[in-house]
Amino acid sequence: MNLMSLTAVELSRKIKEKEVSVTEAVTAALDQTEALDKIYHCYVTVDREGALKKAEQVQKAIDKGELTGPLAGVPVAIKDNMCTRGILTTCSSKILENFYPTYTAEAVLNLEKAGAVMIGKTNMDEFAMGSTTETSAYGVTRNPWNENHVPGGSSGGSCAAVAAEECSYALGSDTGGSIRQPSSFCGVTGIKPTYGTVSRYGLIAYGSSLDQIGPVAKDVTDCATVLEAIASYDAKDSTSVKREDYDFTKALVDNVKGMKIGIPKSYFGEGLDDEVRDAVLKAAKTLEEKGAVVEEFELGLVDYAIPAYYVIASAEASSNLARFDGVKYGFRTKEYDGLHQMYKKTRSEGFGEEVKRRIMLGSFVLSSGYYDAYYLKALRTKALIKREFDKAFERYDVILGPAAPTTAPEIGRSLSDPIKMYLGDIYTISVNLAGLPGISVPCGTDSKGLPIGLQLIGDSFMEKNIIRAAYSFEQTRTYARCAAAAARD
Repeated sequence: MNLMSLTAVELSRKIKEKEVSVTEAVTAALDQTEALDKIYHCYVTVDREGALKKAEQVQKAIDKGELTGPLAGVPVAIKDNMCTRGILTTCSSKILENFYPTYTAEAVLNLEKAGAVMIGKTNMDEFAMGSTTETSAYGVTRNPWNENHVPGGSSGGSCAAVAAEECSYALGSDTGGSIRQPSSFCGVTGIKPTYGTVSRYGLIAYGSSLDQIGPVAKDVTDCATVLEAIASYDAKDSTSVKREDYDFTKALVDNVKGMKIGIPKSYFGEGLDDEVRDAVLKAAKTLEEKGAVVEEFELGLVDYAIPAYYVIASAEASSNLARFDGVKYGFRTKEYDGLHQMYKKTRSEGFGEEVKRRIMLGSFVLSSGYYDAYYLKALRTKALIKREFDKAFERYDVILGPAAPTTAPEIGRSLSDPIKMYLGDIYTISVNLAGLPGISVPCGTDSKGLPIGLQLIGDSFMEKNIIRAAYSFEQTRTYARCAAAAARD
């Protein structure tokens, strides 16, 4: 029995029934990582010693009946922009190459309370700025479906690790599609919850008004289960929302009869790959055959989402990244003459090209004379985009579309043209601007054998609608494993 081919919930069940020990489960994940990560480079840090020690502690708690939840004993990977006490946390940047946090992110603490065992920190685009996981200072992550292609980004390491079965599930963060787009590219399932549902405490910020932590897993059941574990109100996070209902697993019902699903016409225009269009529309047809009411509609302001997003995100990034100056923690240049030169050289040497580009863009749009023309205008556009979604959700329970305009591009193709890379987020960005929940579910493969993702978007705090629709669609398919993972059986 290959333990890593099981879903997180299935593996937890076997641990509870004493068919498998926690140490065996964690060892299986570590061994799979050791065998495959030299090819795919999903991790920045693997904590074998710490994971095995934690496995023993969790096993004792399970034996005593102290841990009974559906994730107890299951190995998890954490994106490397979430602080983990005493474990290297780099944001895949040279400037944090020696940063060991003194506290742990709230979402990770919630997983630890549920009995999860962290095996390592996953690779990502530097400071989550990118769509391919090629901007990492620690090397490129490769797509387990085809190692010559990118896994997407910025949570590419987390999604590739799940696809390659180097962990049972993972946490990612989503600022403009950074969970949903790589989930689509890697043939796994990922949820971006409503803004404020999961605490951002301990998440190293990129765009504070847009960032949200979410799960990546093999299927919808695992994602709903993990989201239920990590979602909570947190007084330490001023943007955290106190919700009445966190029972996301109750939405795992195979029934979409009468559910109203809207398909934005603008999502299926120029720039969308034909094979992606066909797979997504076929998925819509499947849901219609199961009883959903599916119809096309006009969703306004889609063309303005990308410019508004990059103005707002870059502005917030330029502010958030000002703290990395070589004074208190992180990388500091070796040779400098005076404080000003130390700042300048540390940031020049410590940040990569894409991060510098966004800091410069953000500083420009916030500067005197341009603040009103760019930043304030982008904020007004953000409000108008939210209003368009509000109108849509007066008529529909769920909005359906692609997660990305193409399947995973070859390594090196996107990075040479930043604008083209930015346009790859066209279907995901507006969800973050409006603070909405979204999920990406595998819905097929293209002629190259690369996965295609279906995106389902819900109204604020209506994760149950997208979980129910995604689960219902998922029941019509079997989970497709990449060849690299299947070959380990």
